[in-house]
Amino acid sequence: MIAIIDYDAGNLKSVEKAFDYLGERTVITRDREEILNADKVVLPGVGAFGDAMDKLHRYGLVEVIREVASGGRPFLGICLGLQLLFESSEESPGVEGLGICKGKILRIPDADGLKIPHMGWNSLMYDHPGRLFAGIPEGSYVYFVHSYYLQAQDPEIVTASTRYATHIHASVEQGNVFACQFHPEKSSGVGLTILKNFISL
Repeated sequence: MIAIIDYDAGNLKSVEKAFDYLGERTVITRDREEILNADKVVLPGVGAFGDAMDKLHRYGLVEVIREVASGGRPFLGICLGLQLLFESSEESPGVEGLGICKGKILRIPDADGLKIPHMGWNSLMYDHPGRLFAGIPEGSYVYFVHSYYLQAQDPEIVTASTRYATHIHASVEQGNVFACQFHPEKSSGVGLTILKNFISL
């Protein structure tokens, strides 16, 4: 069973539907025991960094997430869920992230002809072999919606990147912790394959 962490984020239902489509049993929950007893855990998210961290603290989820991340079970962060895994974000100065991975979240720089937020399909370049991308050709397109992007401290954890005004770390893998800046649940067949690969870990 996959536990989808409920902290009032916007895209919980679309993530649940994608796993349901793949025949995987899910539960949307903020219950500590349900999360710790799940086979896999997903932290989705759409919204603001500071508000999200406030809710994770309010619902007592910060230590639960850190426990899952250190315990070896597959953990997947999606969009804001990726950003929260890192140390800080320019979106919310002074707010500490979960700090499970080293790095910071920066605002996408302005560039001629490019709109922010970045909304749409971009192709992936593979930095290092990533288990989420097994069977997916480099250059495949996935769907992004974001105004802030990851700059990971350790390039070795970066599995995929894309370019939109700057070089964006689009996916990371650190032991049992996986995360995507893009939305696999909205990325058509490629995204479903990514979620299948996560299920099979």
